[in-house]
Amino acid sequence: MSFQHCLGGLFNRCFLLIARPPDRYPYPAEWSPSRLLRLGQPVLTIASGNPHKVREIERMLGPLPVVVMRQPDDLDVEETGSTYLENAQLKAEAAALRTGTWTLADDSGLEVDALGGAPGLFTARFAASNADKIAKLLEALQGDPYRSACFRSAMVLCSPQGECVDQAEGVCWGELLSSPAYPDAGIESLFWVREARCSYGELNDSQLARLGSRGKAARALAPQLRKRLGLTD
Repeated sequence: MSFQHCLGGLFNRCFLLIARPPDRYPYPAEWSPSRLLRLGQPVLTIASGNPHKVREIERMLGPLPVVVMRQPDDLDVEETGSTYLENAQLKAEAAALRTGTWTLADDSGLEVDALGGAPGLFTARFAASNADKIAKLLEALQGDPYRSACFRSAMVLCSPQGECVDQAEGVCWGELLSSPAYPDAGIESLFWVREARCSYGELNDSQLARLGSRGKAARALAPQLRKRLGLTD
């Protein structure tokens, strides 16, 4: 059952319209977090400058009666943490203090067993391009029969005061293929998810919510999120 289906039943009696703000920030005055809060509408900021990630998390949170907003375009947080959790906290705290809203952030990485958990925290900076990342991984694993790996995500919820109050982790287990499942893509095309019988990059929305590392973290964090935003029955 998808994350959306899990939560949908909890809010099917809610008559609050879920509005979708424009793609860019800052928003028009009528969409400002402070104005929405004064109107009594719960606001949740996704602390990320990655449009794909923002859309993915927003879809997972679809049934929630909240206004989902992305972080300001000019907010750039240096990820200096030594763990996924620390990096997620850095991003969430910065976005929460900037917007004055409840904020959700995550940090993820690919961990390859034969490489001692690498690239891990450095997945995004593993190589200059997607093609280079794939080539570097395949070269490192050349001749190695052990290709087990996982995508790991840490997700945190931060209060409007900049305090991270809840956290969760999600892991998607799989293995690395000997070549990408489809052309012109990132390392997600190289990661095979056995349960779905496809690569990570080919998972649909429902599968991402159920099997993806970020989806698992979001599901684990959902009860605390509902409680903190006052969305309990």
